[in-house]
Amino acid sequence: MTHRPLCPEGKAAIDLLPFDQPCAPRVRPYVLAATIVASAMAFIDGTVVSIALPAIQKSLGAEILALQWVVNAYLLILGSLILVGGGLGDRLGRRRIFIIGIVVFAIASLACAAAPNVVMLIAARALQGIGAALLVPQSLAIIAANFPKEVRGRAIGTWAAASAVTTALGPPLGGFLIDSLSWRAAFWINLPLSVLALWLAWRYVPESRDERAKGAIDWRGSLTAIAAFGALTYGLSRLSESGANPLIIGAAIVIGLAGVAYFASVESRAENPIAPPSLFGSRVFTVVNIVTVFLYGALSGVLFLLPFDLLAARQLSAAEAGLALLPLGIIIGVFSRVAGGLADTYGTRTFLVLGSLIVGIGCFGFALVEENFWLGAMVPIIVLSAGMAIVVSPMTTAVMNAAPDEKSGAASGVSNAASRLAGVLAIAIIGATAGIVFALMSPEGARFGLIPELGTAGREAIVLAFRSAYAVSMGFAAVWAFLAAALAYFLLPNDRPPLPMVNP
Repeated sequence: MTHRPLCPEGKAAIDLLPFDQPCAPRVRPYVLAATIVASAMAFIDGTVVSIALPAIQKSLGAEILALQWVVNAYLLILGSLILVGGGLGDRLGRRRIFIIGIVVFAIASLACAAAPNVVMLIAARALQGIGAALLVPQSLAIIAANFPKEVRGRAIGTWAAASAVTTALGPPLGGFLIDSLSWRAAFWINLPLSVLALWLAWRYVPESRDERAKGAIDWRGSLTAIAAFGALTYGLSRLSESGANPLIIGAAIVIGLAGVAYFASVESRAENPIAPPSLFGSRVFTVVNIVTVFLYGALSGVLFLLPFDLLAARQLSAAEAGLALLPLGIIIGVFSRVAGGLADTYGTRTFLVLGSLIVGIGCFGFALVEENFWLGAMVPIIVLSAGMAIVVSPMTTAVMNAAPDEKSGAASGVSNAASRLAGVLAIAIIGATAGIVFALMSPEGARFGLIPELGTAGREAIVLAFRSAYAVSMGFAAVWAFLAAALAYFLLPNDRPPLPMVNP
């Protein structure tokens, strides 16, 4: 006998729900909880893996190029296939694809924890990307299907806030497990979360789909996206590798750029495009996604480099580094729901401009490389967190509200793809920049992120090279955030409603 989740008035949730008949208010908290837990599982993975990178580097003898791919294998597959994930949910049922994604992600997490070498770890991370590509876009699409527009902004704000708080607990817990056991324990965190998310989804989440979505999935577009962004990432990441063939690097970058252009061409002709060109007919949808690319590129670059400063340069333990990152999730969690509700009332442009500017100031604080821990690390973390808290929920709400309800899965996929692929390219560029500057200034044979103990010959030169590479790379992140603010200010329409008239 097939289990049928609960829904309003005794109806089974698995019955397809049209968009004008969302699930009853009493069921919505459980629906929201399922999306929060599953999304948090994917979000936690990013921050915890960043903290684990120095330990992985020592344990597996990985170069910075391999470490970039430990992060980018996940982001690349997620960013490319998340478009398919959104389309699959629209056609086959969002609840069904959501549950499959959770299962795949849990299996991949076990494979990551058991990886015997860096190659197998990268492969398992790619499998994690597949699972996340299935579950992440369904989270917002499920919210859109079950929360009317008048309360959707606050629901998305709650989702962002709760996911952020849950994610905030990941780095301290992951750091404690890394210190106590090994870096492999960082992937164990996903297992209890996956069990809880599966139970909530199976028991409470209603099934929904776009009844008008017909025909085959656009696999051609998806594979083109993977190939194009993979070639770009490969070329950019190898820029820092000594002895690399410049012709191969140049060819990879050219092929990647050509692939991106070809992807746009494929989507314009596809019967069921994964990135429907009609979505980009909305000025707000297009501009907000461009802003997302620059802002999340800055954030991804910071989160890739910051653990090396905390763990290698400042000599913190993994648990201490996790605690240092705690404000990132807590501040976003506390204030993003408020920002989402205010943006519903006062418009989104002001929040996107202000939040991006504050993120840029935080990135610039890292670039100063202040030796004092509080001024050089904690203050910039808090400032960056405040900026992201202001911008995350309004940005997400603007994207979802700019798209038709029946295309919510595709819109969510495009938005998530923009942030993830921005992270892929940003890590490749910032990692290459850090590697190049470090190689030019450090003694022969030194590795970025590995700083010798006090008294070791050549230590001062390596520390100076690291600080210089770190400063230049964080400077790039600051520029990207300021560009996001400028784009939002000049290209987004002023959507702030007029002040109410006061009768004399």
